[in-house]
Amino acid sequence: MTRLGYQIPNFNYPDVAPAALFDTVAAQAAEADRSGFDTVLLMDHFYQLPMLGDPDANMLECYTTLGALARETTTVRLGALVTGNTYRNPPTLAKIITALDVVSGGRAQLGIGAGWFELEHDSLGFEFGTFTDRFEKLEEALQIILPMLRDERPTLAGKHYTVNKAINQPAPLSRVPIMIGGAGEKKTLRLVAQYADESNLTSPAEEIPRKLDALAGHCERLGRDRSEITVTQHVNVCIAETHDDAYEDMARFLGARGLDLSTMEPELRDQILAMVIWGDPDEVGERLSSNLALGVDGFTCSLPGNGFIPGRVELLGRTATKVLG
Repeated sequence: MTRLGYQIPNFNYPDVAPAALFDTVAAQAAEADRSGFDTVLLMDHFYQLPMLGDPDANMLECYTTLGALARETTTVRLGALVTGNTYRNPPTLAKIITALDVVSGGRAQLGIGAGWFELEHDSLGFEFGTFTDRFEKLEEALQIILPMLRDERPTLAGKHYTVNKAINQPAPLSRVPIMIGGAGEKKTLRLVAQYADESNLTSPAEEIPRKLDALAGHCERLGRDRSEITVTQHVNVCIAETHDDAYEDMARFLGARGLDLSTMEPELRDQILAMVIWGDPDEVGERLSSNLALGVDGFTCSLPGNGFIPGRVELLGRTATKVLG
């Protein structure tokens, strides 16, 4: 299960042309592979998300890229953080995950969520529907995908999806872990308790205890042993050898997106900086330790501002590994 995952959330890097783009992504995955991370993850989006870039920024398709990274890594599991269920037919997704497991030698992971990015859906023709629709679809999808990944042949006549003795051969080489992303206390965490091996929370630190209590409550009602579920918190990080270098990396990344830390109001600057765990290894380690003490089992980390700089991923891996013990 994930205790320390590295997510690659963006694919626009200074002075990196499209022809060299995958090499930069692969270098980050290779650093993660050798520095203590147990999982490498990509965002499953076709348009870039607000704050990370404009919609037309570079976005590599998630599973094609993960398949290529299978040949660039040796030990880390590979998955999405997280797949938007609305983007693929569930049996197709089960086949994709199985193929990833086979080509990686048993290292696939399914991370999945209900989907939320409305602009992407509207622009590309994916049905968005209501909040309730998306969660109904997710639960039906799990009732199809999970059995297919367990070498079973599910039949379902659902409101949104229909399958009849769906075949998935070859079966995955491993027991593929299921991670559900999101922090909704009524719906998402209930699905975690019922179907998942892992929960990935996107909550700020102060909300973590409440989320854990909600998950425990769902487990109790469903008769699930809460200890069977690994819980990670997703954090954005900017780490460098020195405090000043980390700040410069942050300033450069934000400046390229029209946010000038040197001229903005101090209150706004502090708000933006508070959204990221940043600094030298001691500072980052202290923040991670504080969050770990809230009860999570580990972290998924992204380095949107400087993960492309050689050595930054490895520095984070060494720092976080010390925290996790």
